[in-house]
Amino acid sequence: MRVLSCCRIKRSDTMKKTSLKSSKSSVHEIKKASHKYDDVHALSTIARSISMNTGTTKQRMIAEDILRHGHVRVPAEIFTFRELANATENFNPELLVGEGGFGRVYKGYLKKTNQVVAVKQLDRNGVQGNREFLAEVLTLSLVHHPNLVNLIGYCADGHQRILVYEYMCNGSLEHHLLDLPPNKKPLDWYTRMHIAKVAAQGLEYLHDTANPPIIYRDFKASNILLDENFNPKLSDFGLAKLGPTGEQDHVSTRVMGTYGYCAPEYAQTGQLTTKSDVYSFGVVFLEIISGRRVIDNTKPPEEENLISWAKPLFKDRRKFTVMADPLLEGKYPVKGLYQALAVAAMCLQEEASTRPLIGDVVTALEYLAMKTDDDSSEPEV
Repeated sequence: MRVLSCCRIKRSDTMKKTSLKSSKSSVHEIKKASHKYDDVHALSTIARSISMNTGTTKQRMIAEDILRHGHVRVPAEIFTFRELANATENFNPELLVGEGGFGRVYKGYLKKTNQVVAVKQLDRNGVQGNREFLAEVLTLSLVHHPNLVNLIGYCADGHQRILVYEYMCNGSLEHHLLDLPPNKKPLDWYTRMHIAKVAAQGLEYLHDTANPPIIYRDFKASNILLDENFNPKLSDFGLAKLGPTGEQDHVSTRVMGTYGYCAPEYAQTGQLTTKSDVYSFGVVFLEIISGRRVIDNTKPPEEENLISWAKPLFKDRRKFTVMADPLLEGKYPVKGLYQALAVAAMCLQEEASTRPLIGDVVTALEYLAMKTDDDSSEPEV
């Protein structure tokens, strides 16, 4: 009897443990389901709050499509217009740090978190409407990487469309590279190569790690922001597009982006691939090397388009030094210049299939960004 009783006790303990384990498992599943519900609910809330009079169903479909494809890290903050007006001193013009077709960017300060932020107020009549605003919020909710700007939150009060980012104190690459005033120090060669490498790593994450891949679609110098150490982060994801899945090799979409940076096949057919981003990277990389804008109407007619000007020079190695930014004053490794221009030329191939993968570009730039003992050596011509 004693043995039987002991067995019953042990069995009872085992049953309790099994029951406890089952209970913990159930709690875990409930929490998991709860988090999933929270994500769906948050995305639905975003879609509803952003939708005005049209496009509600389509925008909700975008939200659901993004949610199906990955873990969504919904922005923690939904700001009121009053909060952001207070943070920017009623959008004080003296706090304006950037302006473009999308609207204006202000430096702001959030008292409750003691945080300096960038507040982007989209133009109601600008190019970045409800759809692009939603795409940016949801894309940055889906991805998280040190080379992509961090979205802190957003505001969709009434007609207001405002995005709140981490503040990047050195502004955009454009401000440090193109049309510099005489008193501004130009970027040195290795800082340029470092910026190109890290920006390419941001694209590599979007193309190769994000699932499904994300095509950035608007890679340009003004969208590359720099922190206090000149580490770049990609910003402005309003035109980002979920890439092809399954057996598809492209997505078809309306042609959007900035003139001069768009890949030729995308501009002509609307067929978008990750190689379209590689072309845009090649344009920016050539700007980094040359210090020239992709389209510059102040130049002679034959030099207005950077790519058209550079293509004949790519064919003659003896003219490579002509493409180096004069502001570098010859302070660059000639061999490194030759190799950098070779990378740019490969990215700018007319045929998308002949362009390298962005991962291969990153590998090449890792080498170019390192100082080596033979930096001053002359390459063979």
